[in-house]
Amino acid sequence: MNAKILIVEDDRDIADIIMRYLKKDGVDPVWLDTGEGALELLESDKFDLLVLDINLPGMDGFETLGKIRKFSQIPVIIVSARQEDVDMILGFGTGADDYVTKPFSPSVLVARIRAHLRRIENGGESDSRDICFGDFALDPVKQVLLREGKTVNLSPREMDLLIFLVTHAGDAYSQEDLYREVWGNDFGDLSTVSVHIRRLRKKLGEVSSDYKYVKSRYGYGYFFNRESIR
Repeated sequence: MNAKILIVEDDRDIADIIMRYLKKDGVDPVWLDTGEGALELLESDKFDLLVLDINLPGMDGFETLGKIRKFSQIPVIIVSARQEDVDMILGFGTGADDYVTKPFSPSVLVARIRAHLRRIENGGESDSRDICFGDFALDPVKQVLLREGKTVNLSPREMDLLIFLVTHAGDAYSQEDLYREVWGNDFGDLSTVSVHIRRLRKKLGEVSSDYKYVKSRYGYGYFFNRESIR
């Protein structure tokens, strides 16, 4: 991504994770920890997208966004620990373009940032093309999986895992790799990866060891079958 992105997040650890993943995509992000600082910078400099936390010291994210919308239509992705519907409604009503709840997958957040930037390049049109395989259609931006038109219920982490594997189809990742890329952690209980792989395979109708979609490569790890995508 050739873009200039502003991150407003008071938790330095979370900001560091987001910036690390953006830098892997060629972005050199700018980080601030207050809404007041974001307002001042946005009035004097131009950015392509804003990642905005809600629980900020002083002026919170909602108030910050309301003030930003008085002079800028920059795309804004809210990142918040608040998962109540009323907060999401308030966020979109204040002018947010997207709302991501914590804890989140850094890879999925970056994918949604990419989608918003592509929408800008396309003149404002949505770029949420489905990825189809077998009887399934995956929308990685809206985070919806359909099977023959009916929604497949995945947990947030199962969805993150599927999106990561599908968008990196053909590439094999070890449990350590997936725990780092999808869970956003370098250390922890790696068995949770294999548990989520089993659950995901079951929901994709994989009932035998001859898997069509989420496959294993001995000595390398798990990968999504690129040839199944049409």
